Amino acid sequence: MPMKNEAICHSEYDKLTRVVVTEPKYMAITEVINETQKHFLSDNIDTFIATTQHHNFVQVLKNEGVKVDYLPVKEQLNEQVFTRDIGFSLGETLFIANMASDIRRQETDILINFLKEATIPFKPLVGASIEGGDVLIDGKTIYIGVSNRTSIEAIDKLAQHLPEYEICNLSLMGNILHLDCTFNIISPTEALIYRPGLTETSVTLLEKRYSLIDVSADEQFTLGTNVLSIGNKKIISLPNNKKVNATLTKRGYQVIEVAFDEIIKSGGSFRCCSLAITREKG
Repeated sequence: MPMKNEAICHSEYDKLTRVVVTEPKYMAITEVINETQKHFLSDNIDTFIATTQHHNFVQVLKNEGVKVDYLPVKEQLNEQVFTRDIGFSLGETLFIANMASDIRRQETDILINFLKEATIPFKPLVGASIEGGDVLIDGKTIYIGVSNRTSIEAIDKLAQHLPEYEICNLSLMGNILHLDCTFNIISPTEALIYRPGLTETSVTLLEKRYSLIDVSADEQFTLGTNVLSIGNKKIISLPNNKKVNATLTKRGYQVIEVAFDEIIKSGGSFRCCSLAITREKG
């Protein structure tokens, strides 16, 4: 087991042992940044429902033995619930993302303060923007989405810190905000994908490496790829995504369904709401 002050993550599917979250107490759609938010702008977010659903999600994590750390909430930070965006563990390094939006950079300051108090080492990234929702790890390979939030320049700088890793750039298409909204690795051989969200070249690369489980347009809209693997073939997923969940069950996964429909109105789901600090390599 890793020591409590270490950041260790070698995949998206090893046993999750420690995670950072933030309650959606002040969650709101204020400036539309994706198609999901555009659709739900008039409804906006019921923070009581969102907070209840988030609490239930966290309770599932705790029931599975995951240590859950909370960041303090700030009223002006409406997207603070999406902790995966502001940092990411790769190997034995926890990187602080360089957010594309000025307001969200305040979230990284809060994360840094927490990490200092918890004596967890970290490495801030500076210069061009790079966000955690675009970064996925699988052993010695790191997949990074090239998006409006993560640039080639930033990826090249990150690669300098990780010379022992293969860095694979995957270009996003259309209105996909982050890579984990269109692609997610759930085992050494399997991954969820919404093909229209990636370029043909990127899809071809992934076809050679994984058995791809296709997510429909309808279930991509409800973040069908943005599940959270917690280890031992257990996956937290939205009840609404019936086809994805049925396919995962047929493939031998235990799907833990948690209502999250209020939170996904802002365009993020379980992976977006969980900054994995440590995963126990199996």
